[in-house]
Amino acid sequence: MKKLSTIILASIFALSTTISFGQTASKDENRIMLTSWVPPTIDGMPKASRKMLTNKLKQVVTKNGLGGSPYNTRFIISANVAVMTKDILPGPPPMHAYNLDVTLYIGDGFEGTMFASETVSLKGVGTNPTKAYNSALKRLKAGNPDLQAFVKKGKEKIIQYYKDNCDLIIKEANTLADQQKYKAAIFKLSAVPSACEECYTKAMNAIKPIFQKQIDLECKEKLQKATGIWNAAQDMAAAEEAGAMLASINPDAACAAQARTLSNKIAAKVKQIDAREWKYTVKEQAQESERIAAIKAIGVAYGKGPKANVTYKSIY
Repeated sequence: MKKLSTIILASIFALSTTISFGQTASKDENRIMLTSWVPPTIDGMPKASRKMLTNKLKQVVTKNGLGGSPYNTRFIISANVAVMTKDILPGPPPMHAYNLDVTLYIGDGFEGTMFASETVSLKGVGTNPTKAYNSALKRLKAGNPDLQAFVKKGKEKIIQYYKDNCDLIIKEANTLADQQKYKAAIFKLSAVPSACEECYTKAMNAIKPIFQKQIDLECKEKLQKATGIWNAAQDMAAAEEAGAMLASINPDAACAAQARTLSNKIAAKVKQIDAREWKYTVKEQAQESERIAAIKAIGVAYGKGPKANVTYKSIY
């Protein structure tokens, strides 16, 4: 059986806007979200079959109450398919018969940690290879007890992994922050699922100073650019460009007051040029919901970047 060896995935993790701690293991597990993902190519798989396999994986996670979203793909359920045998059965019409081994994986789509795997053997018959292949995949049933046990094991292992490695994860994030890799650090900490109550609380607390450093850095860069744009022209086009940049500065950043001063200066000039009211402002303070959204946006933006090949490695 050929194993799934590499995965290339731009993983996106959405930070939860609330912390709701469950009282039981089952409730904890249900706050682990899985997103189905199929590698771009699988040896021997017809292109038309990839969509069917993706849908089957979605059915597996939905059946177990774990359906993910486009903004929450840290934890994935993936699969590899190996054609064990393929035969031509006498007709008329002649029929193609396939025996497939489908290996499902639950893992971290970003770092490559594998939490669980399960192999299911399927048979399919059709008038051509694609139909035979699809006929076999149709027999991948979300209600299969073995698949349900596989998903349950995966959820449990994810939770246990973060419980066992919490201090190390926070240490690694702080090391990234020390290297001014603030976005990577925020992404790592925000990946801790709320199902891991103690570690999640530690991670959210550790994010706060790192997030502050990130917005301070962004503020400095944006203020510098906006100042250069405005000083170079001081016309309406420069006002629009510089103003939009200033308005995107987080109001809790260290240089936000300087950004407001420049924005007010531009506003006065705009009014002098054509008596227009200035539409760009730098807020005085961010709401808690806005802070959470800003942290989430950093994780999303970081996750969208290209990632290196990831080799799945089992930890249990």
